[in-house]
Amino acid sequence: MFGSYNIPFKIETENISLRVEKLDSIYLYRRDANNEKVDKNLMDVEGSLLINPIEPLNRPKKITSYLLIEFERPVILSPGSSNTAYIRFPVEIGVFISGKGKYEILDIISLSKKKFTLYGDPSDGVICKYWKSEVFSTVPELNSLYEGVIEMNIINETQKWSEITRTVLNAYGMKIYYTSDMVSMKINMRVTGQRTALTEFVNSPIKESMKKSLELYTLGIVRVSGGNYLMEKGL
Repeated sequence: MFGSYNIPFKIETENISLRVEKLDSIYLYRRDANNEKVDKNLMDVEGSLLINPIEPLNRPKKITSYLLIEFERPVILSPGSSNTAYIRFPVEIGVFISGKGKYEILDIISLSKKKFTLYGDPSDGVICKYWKSEVFSTVPELNSLYEGVIEMNIINETQKWSEITRTVLNAYGMKIYYTSDMVSMKINMRVTGQRTALTEFVNSPIKESMKKSLELYTLGIVRVSGGNYLMEKGL
């Protein structure tokens, strides 16, 4: 369902019904997904709607800009080594209205389960959206309306063996790409100490045919600071 649509239009896909229809002199935006219904009147509409994956930290409401992905099994790295692996992340879908060269968010759709956790101690920890993923050696097949894939390059910059059980990502730096059947990101995770690592996003797709998403944080619609994230509260 990702792509640009001229108004009026209708989409019926897995667990999502979305349409824009004309009623007299106005347009009605109507969406039904996961038993949640949204109706909005669109006035003076001249343009189209863009539907693409966005940073998955806006539903059920904006609580945090951090995403913690816990691994099903720990990853062990030898001293000074680097390896590439793939993990899953939750997808949120942004519906943007465009006109006169500008975009504005109209709706955000999420079909994935929502859960939050604390990274660190209760006294000074960071609230994160939580996801759990297997670690894959190749790109897994996923339903792109629910999950995307992260290509994760892990670099052990220490001279000791490292055990990694999770990664924490800052939504502000996310670079999301998509096709009709895949959503992806790329990250580097640099292990800098026994309990510390730096995560950073790479602005390139995992496949050449993928399109760059229009993102909320890039547009400045959601305001946060920073981009990379220094994990200081354990790996």
